[in-house]
Amino acid sequence: MAIFSVYVVNKAGGLIYQLDHYAPRADTEKTFSFPLDFVLRPHDERVVVAFGQRDGVRVGHAVLAINGAEVNGRFTADGKDVGSSGIEMLETDTFKLHCFQTLTGIKFVVLADPRQAGIDSLLRKIYEIYSDFALKNPFYSLEMPIRCELFDQNLKLALEVAEKAGPFGPGS
Repeated sequence: MAIFSVYVVNKAGGLIYQLDHYAPRADTEKTFSFPLDFVLRPHDERVVVAFGQRDGVRVGHAVLAINGAEVNGRFTADGKDVGSSGIEMLETDTFKLHCFQTLTGIKFVVLADPRQAGIDSLLRKIYEIYSDFALKNPFYSLEMPIRCELFDQNLKLALEVAEKAGPFGPGS
C-alpha cells in the first residue's frame, strides 16, 4: 500500500504545495494540474473519469465510490446522480483521491492506493502540520507557495507513519 502524492490548494484554487511521495511502477509518469478538472461520464453501465490526455493520465478509470457511497451505473447507492462537485473521496480501480477542505478554504488532497487505510486521519494530521509549521512560520505569507523545510520533513514523516502503521491515533 502506498500514498502517491499530496497537494495543498489555496482558496483561490492555486497549487501552493505538491509532494510526489511514491513513484508507482507504471509506464507513464502522472502529473496533475490544479484545479483538478474531473469530468465524470457514463460508459458501459459505469461511471469513468476523463482527466484529459495532457497530463499523461489515461482516460477511463472506473469510479467505484464517491464520498464513500458506492456508484451503481450513473447513480450513487442513495439514488443521487453522479456529479463532479464537492468530492471528498473519489475511488477508482487504481487510486483513491481524498480531499479535506478547511473552513478557510484551503484544500488538502491525497492520492493513495485504494487499499491504503487511515487517509482521513492523515488529512487531519497534514492540516495540523500545516498549522504548526507553515502558518506559524513568520516568513510564510497566506495563499503563497509553502517553502518550509520543517513542513516538508514533518509531512514526509507523517506519510511514512501512515503507510506503515495505518491511522493516526489520539496524541500522535
